[in-house]
Amino acid sequence: MNSFTNRTFDEIEIGETITRSHRLTEPDVEALAFVSGDVDPFQTDAQDARQGGMRAEAVAAEALLSSMLQRRLPGPGTTILKQHLRFTGSMAVGDLLTAIVVAKTKRAAGNEIVFDCRVSRDDDPLITGTVTVAAPTRRIAYTDLATPEIVLRHTDVFAKLFKRCAGIEPVTCAVVHPCDIASLRGPVEAARRGLIVPVLVGPEGRIRATAREAGIDLAPYRIVGTEHSHEAAGRAVAMARAGDVQALMKGSLHTDELMAAIVPSASGLRTSRRMSHVFVLDVPSYPRMLLITDAAINLSPTAREKADIAQNAIDLAQLLGIEQPRVAILAAVETVNPEMQATVDAAMLCKMAERGQISGGLLDGPLAFDNAVSVEAARSKKIASAVAGRADILLAPDLESGNMMAKQLQYLAGADSAGIVLGARVPIVLTSRADSVRSRLASTVVMVLVADAQRRGREQAR
Repeated sequence: MNSFTNRTFDEIEIGETITRSHRLTEPDVEALAFVSGDVDPFQTDAQDARQGGMRAEAVAAEALLSSMLQRRLPGPGTTILKQHLRFTGSMAVGDLLTAIVVAKTKRAAGNEIVFDCRVSRDDDPLITGTVTVAAPTRRIAYTDLATPEIVLRHTDVFAKLFKRCAGIEPVTCAVVHPCDIASLRGPVEAARRGLIVPVLVGPEGRIRATAREAGIDLAPYRIVGTEHSHEAAGRAVAMARAGDVQALMKGSLHTDELMAAIVPSASGLRTSRRMSHVFVLDVPSYPRMLLITDAAINLSPTAREKADIAQNAIDLAQLLGIEQPRVAILAAVETVNPEMQATVDAAMLCKMAERGQISGGLLDGPLAFDNAVSVEAARSKKIASAVAGRADILLAPDLESGNMMAKQLQYLAGADSAGIVLGARVPIVLTSRADSVRSRLASTVVMVLVADAQRRGREQAR
């Protein structure tokens, strides 16, 4: 907490000076790059702001100098009118920046004061010039002013995945019962970005009414009319079985209704692999992509079923660019307890991986959540593991814990998320009514990558 009291126009004397020093940190550099827009949209190297060019330094000047002028001299109530700053150097994490602000001239008209400003890195000038402000004319004090905490993403997961979709042929996707604005707008936006060719399956009158309400032009899109949502689910699944579409996306019908059409062996989309759901998360405070499974399909999976769930997630992680995914098999504790089934399942899965029954990933468990994602927590428990603290995949004990874990990360930790169902003949996007267009697009990107891999696999098999 901080308190600031201003100096009025009449109180400030020519030559009055304030100085502030600040050592540049990695979060500073990340913030400057993102605010300035001078950043590779797929990766930010926070170790060296010199890669950010002069625009990041311009933001640095504004941040440091604005803070001094608006909090200290003149302080609260100050309006910055214009600035003439020259940038003659560069900065990097660890540099000590020293800013000096000196009152140069005063003009009664408009209560304007011109300040000479200088920012140096060690003894080398970085920024020089002037800033003109309108100074306050009455006393203003800010008491117990909290400096907001800025949480920045360590990695922009979905920007990288969007980039990987460049050049991929759009996927023909059946959108099942898109009869509310959110479930119609998401696939239309994905089509606009060249990700999918949507086929809208559902009651045509309701789809068109929704489009009118949302101001969406349906002329470019095919509509397959049905009487109701149950028929829409069955029709979409039949189209996928026939090869007319390469993917499914849930609209405004309930998940159980769509899955009821997908699951039957004779008419659905089952394969020899058990179907499971994977959340792909971009958690701001976590330094890598994080997958959570299963949080939507399998209520209380057995160890045998968890083996398929783990394999589905490993295959997806590899497809998304993780060469050897680290799989943390979660339980409430990190030791095997015969009375706690989740710990027994974890031990069985690790042994199955040793025997090659689960391949492509590095498994360890049981691990508690903190030991799975925090190196410090794992170290404090003296857990020697290549997975602990560095997990790429969290395998939940059951659906309830997986679902709560994923949604806590979304709503309390600000995670962006995508969701996909794997193990079926085609990838399936299960959206939620609460999903934003961004989240729906992220799920679509993951689906496009999976569908493209399946398409290439079929071509190679011919």
